[in-house]
Order: sequence, then structure tokens, then C-alpha cells
Amino acid sequence: MKPQTSTLIDDYDAPLITTEGDEEVHEDDLWFLPGPLEEEPDDLPPGPRAELPDTAVIEDWANAESVHAARLARVAGRLGALDDRLLRGPEGWRHRLALIEAADLSWFAGDRVSSDRLALWISMRLSGAQDDPNALARVGWAVRRLTGGPGPKADLAAFLDRRDPENIEGSAERFEDRAGGWLDVMAAAAKFYPITRACMGFHLWSLAGLGQNGDQMEAAVTAARIAASDGSGAIFAPLAMGGAGGLRASGPPAERLAHWLEVMETGCLTAMRHLDDLEGWSTRAEVEMSPLSGKTPPALLAALTEWPLVSAPMAQTLTGASRAAVQRNLAWMETRGIIREVTRQGRFRMWRAAT
Repeated sequence: MKPQTSTLIDDYDAPLITTEGDEEVHEDDLWFLPGPLEEEPDDLPPGPRAELPDTAVIEDWANAESVHAARLARVAGRLGALDDRLLRGPEGWRHRLALIEAADLSWFAGDRVSSDRLALWISMRLSGAQDDPNALARVGWAVRRLTGGPGPKADLAAFLDRRDPENIEGSAERFEDRAGGWLDVMAAAAKFYPITRACMGFHLWSLAGLGQNGDQMEAAVTAARIAASDGSGAIFAPLAMGGAGGLRASGPPAERLAHWLEVMETGCLTAMRHLDDLEGWSTRAEVEMSPLSGKTPPALLAALTEWPLVSAPMAQTLTGASRAAVQRNLAWMETRGIIREVTRQGRFRMWRAAT
């Protein structure tokens, strides 16, 4: 007797399976066959994914730089013009712009230190009962870093004034470990233009674990120094002077770089206009004060050039003149319209250049 064999066709869409002997069998009766793969539910948990390296973001920022290449070149030209202007100008210009930038950054960071309070704190270490000493310390640090000294590339820990204590616990994360990833990314982006590298470093600051103890102020000051690292006149790139739009974290890298370039261009133009007004005022003030004799008048001009706001005690400390000589010259300059009193009060008066 010939054994009965069955031949299964390899088509799961066919409604019937035919065997020898013309017997028809429905597909539903073949319970022992596996169903189509696409009909099986995918209820298995996802497998482990390989963790992306810290430098994986480099490609996104490289694409962003290529998209905004034309505008990046224009902003670099603005920053270069500011750098040349500061290189040929007096030393007080850098200090003045640093004070303005630090005061504006304090409002962005939430400290809200006004220009007059900052001037008194930096020059004489004077503060009022309403002033936050920690906020003044942070803004004072920003002024020091924006006026000179080695940049963050030399030693990030020294630049930020951060050091791990010697008795740190073994389970505590050290600063050098937190900063290591950020430094690796910045090193991998060495071929980027400094403006792009500064923008990337600012937006990766908190993600690298550096976001603590005034992180917004520290990140902005570090980025401002990196953006101007190729210059010799401009120590920092003005960011807060152009508005806080570029310092907001939102959108992909291309969008963030676009806001960054817009703010930096505005900041450079604002700084240039400020220096133009200051240079014109200095020329006019020198002519007006040429009949005066002594060392106090030129010393007051230098102080008013370096500081946005000056009080009588500040001027006395900065010039080394007597209180009577300072007050007499300030009153004379105010009468001639060279300076303008801004506090509008009888005590604790402050003056600024009448640009």
C-alpha cells in the first residue's frame, strides 16, 4: 500500500491546503503551523542601546555652522572691528565694556545687580543692606574674567575658581570628572570657528554637569572669552549687551546658533556705538578742561572713561586726590555740561559722562 504524503504549499494567503486524495483542509485546522511573522505581537522589551559618546553632537553643530556660514562671517567681521578698535583705544575702554556686560549678565542670571551698585562694589567694596553678597561676588568674578587674565582654555578650574577639597569623599564626583566630558567635546570641535565653539559650549554647559553655583553667569562668561579667543584687543565678545535672546536654550543647534549670531552682532554694534560716543566725549572734555591745572582734572577724565558711573568717594579713591579737590572739579564739570548727575538726590550722588 502506497503511503499517503502531504505537500504543503508555502503560501499563507491561500485559503485551502490540498493533499493527495483531493481532500481539502482549511488553513484554520492547521493549528500546528506557526502563523505569519507580521501578525505576531511585538511585545518584547527593547534591548539595550549603545550609549552615544559625548562627541556625537559635533556633527549637528558642524551642520549648523555650514548653514549659517555667511552670517557667521559677517559677525566675525563685526567682532574683528571691535577688536581693532579696542586694541587702538585706551585701556579704560575694556574695563568699561566689561562692567556694562557683567551688569547686563547679572540681570539675565537673576542676580539683578545695577551699574551703580556694581561700580561701588568693584571700586570700594561697598554694599548696601539690600544687596546680596553672593550675587555681588558672582558679578565681581565676571568683571575680573572679562577684563583680563588667562582664558578657560588654559585651566578651566582656575578660570572658574573651582577646586575640589582635599578631603572630598570617595563617592563624591570631582570637578575634573564633571568637566572632562565638556573639555573633550570642546577639543573635538577645535576646527570650528571660535564663535560657533563658544555657542556650542554654552548650550552644553549644564548637560556636562557644570550647572551649579551661578552656572548661567559662568557659562556666559566662559563662552564670551572663547568667542574672542583669536583677538588681541577684545578680551570677550559682547553677548548680554545685544539682548538675552541668544542665551536662551531652545531649538536644535542650527536655531540656537542663529539666535547667538543675531545677539552677538547686535552686541558688537552696541559696543562700537558706545565707544564712538565715548571717544567724542573725551575729545570735547579735554578741550573744555584744558585751562584747568593740576593732576586732578585728567585723572577724573580717566576715571569717567573707565567707569560708567562715578561717585565722589570713588573718584577720591581712583585719583588719589583730596575730597575737596574732587568735589570742586566735579561741580565744575557738571556746570559745563561735561558730566551729568544721575541719582538726583542730595547724598550718595553719582555722575556719568554726558555723551
